[in-house]
Amino acid sequence: MQNVTTFLDNHALDSSASALIWPSEGVRYSYAELLDRVRRLASFLCSIGISKGDRVCIYLESSPEYLISYFAVWRIGAIAVPANIVLREGELGYLIGNSGARAIICSPEGRSVVEKVRHSAPSVEVAICTGDGGKGMLSWDKVLEREPDFLEAVPCGFDDACQLQYTSGTTGKPKGAILTHGNWIAALEAEKEVLGLRPGDIYLGIYPMPHVGVSWGISVLRAKGTYVIMERFSEEDYVRLVKECGVTVLSGMPPVIHGLCNAPEGTEEALSTVRVIISGGGQLLPSVWEAFDRRYHIPIANSYGLSETIVVGTGTATLPGRPDLTRNFRSVGVPVGYSEVRIVDSSDPAKILPPCETGEIALRGPSVASGYWSMPEETSETFLQGGWFLTGDMGYLDSSGILFITDRKKDMIIMSGWKVYPTEVENILLQHPVVADAAIFGIPDERKGEIPVAALVLKKGTVLDSEEMTDFCKSRMAGYKVPRKFFLVDSLPRVHGWKLLRRTLREEHSKKG
Repeated sequence: MQNVTTFLDNHALDSSASALIWPSEGVRYSYAELLDRVRRLASFLCSIGISKGDRVCIYLESSPEYLISYFAVWRIGAIAVPANIVLREGELGYLIGNSGARAIICSPEGRSVVEKVRHSAPSVEVAICTGDGGKGMLSWDKVLEREPDFLEAVPCGFDDACQLQYTSGTTGKPKGAILTHGNWIAALEAEKEVLGLRPGDIYLGIYPMPHVGVSWGISVLRAKGTYVIMERFSEEDYVRLVKECGVTVLSGMPPVIHGLCNAPEGTEEALSTVRVIISGGGQLLPSVWEAFDRRYHIPIANSYGLSETIVVGTGTATLPGRPDLTRNFRSVGVPVGYSEVRIVDSSDPAKILPPCETGEIALRGPSVASGYWSMPEETSETFLQGGWFLTGDMGYLDSSGILFITDRKKDMIIMSGWKVYPTEVENILLQHPVVADAAIFGIPDERKGEIPVAALVLKKGTVLDSEEMTDFCKSRMAGYKVPRKFFLVDSLPRVHGWKLLRRTLREEHSKKG
């Protein structure tokens, strides 16, 4: 029996160890201070009846409170349901409704959304709001004033769930990947291996905490390093914090790495303490990777994994000590830890393809989710017998077992690491009074990898007001899902009048981008 949070107890014995730094608010926590806050919140959750297996939604900005909430929920054997603060009422309501969350932890920024959602979410019995609380909500500050009633973590088995990580499918309906204590323990060890983490490492984290990329920061904590929290990215502050904090492990993604290639002279000196930078969440163009390598000489851990595998918990990465793995700045490396990778026929996953032949990527290992919450059909389609998980991504293994990504089986768009699922956005566009038909697809973008755009067929006699359409989308979906361009077309390309050919749209409109 093992609870993933018990590493905090061990680290807290070292009074000199620094756990968290939040520069924008001037906040710094030792491991002992972090553990104390985790215990206080965990004790309170228990006192209001939250117990093993109950779901608790976390709807906050990236902050120490987000990490404290994760750890507190896990510590009592409950299940965290992370939500991004940019989600709107309908999106958050779906997560709460599907998960059956009994409690929600929010911030003042999300309070109004939570108040609306609670009217249609009878499962939510308690809401905690950071700061002074709010109408019908408990105050985070008052909650943490209570002395903890217990100190130990609740014993949990390897297969006991601790998180529902929501990730959409091609139907546009979000699916909650069931992640367990064992999944997380394996993932933290795998990421420690990839980055060569050691006590005293200093990590600058830019990944939003509801995103599974938060695992990189937690793996640094597992190694008794320091997690520097950057809640909103700006290149100027990013470079400044690297220099001020003496960062050794740096989070990045293709747009960030592209920006650093064009950063002002002298940025090399500011990054002189960094020994490795992470890239993931989308394709890192070979030209950008090579330019970064030539200028900074910092190895890139180019990583491949999914929400369902806790990134490289079961996945691949290029390793800092193995420059040969980059294969001319094109590969996503080799399996990490206990991960296994195979390429299968996309129409017959029982058929394993030979080296250098492109097919669907399948992963197997200790961090693969146990399935999707309350979705047996979707689970059986993706999580196969024998432990193999079908990723929906296309690629090949070369003769040395190095993985290359070539395409995506599904039509999802990845912009700066965020996944946009076309059907979800299309269903919202079709609610607009002038839209007769709609298709969402991605076109290349040098900084963001790709951006979502829309092809629209308008109803007869109507006209498109692009600014009004953008506002319409922003009021109904998270900002990263909003189409960046609108193309007017007479009709959408379809097979037999129904199957949409997004590839055709991508090829045609990428040139117009």
